[in-house]
Amino acid sequence: MKKNATKPSAGLMAIVVMRLYVAQGAPNSVKAIANLEAICRKHLSDAFKLEIIDVLEFPLRALADGILVTPSLAKLSPSPSAKIVGDLSDRSSVLSALGIKE
Repeated sequence: MKKNATKPSAGLMAIVVMRLYVAQGAPNSVKAIANLEAICRKHLSDAFKLEIIDVLEFPLRALADGILVTPSLAKLSPSPSAKIVGDLSDRSSVLSALGIKE
C-alpha cells in the first residue's frame, strides 16, 4: 500500500516532509500510523507531507532507502533529516526528530 497525504502550507511554517515505512497490518505499524497522525494533527496542522510505504508491497523501495526495520519514520525535510524506529509512542522523541518544540 502506498499512500500520499499532502497538506498545503500553513502560513510561513515550513512543510515537514516525512516517509513512514510500515508492514501493513502489523500491530506496531498500526500504532505508528495512529501516533504519527495524532502528532501531525496536533503539532503540524496543515504543514506536512506524509508518504506511507508498505514494505511488504514495496520491499525493493525499502531496501533502496536503507530501511531494514519497521515501522521506521524518515524526516526528509526541512534539514536536518532524521530517522526514528518504533511505534512512535514516545512523543517527545518524535517531536525532537521532527524539529518541533513542545
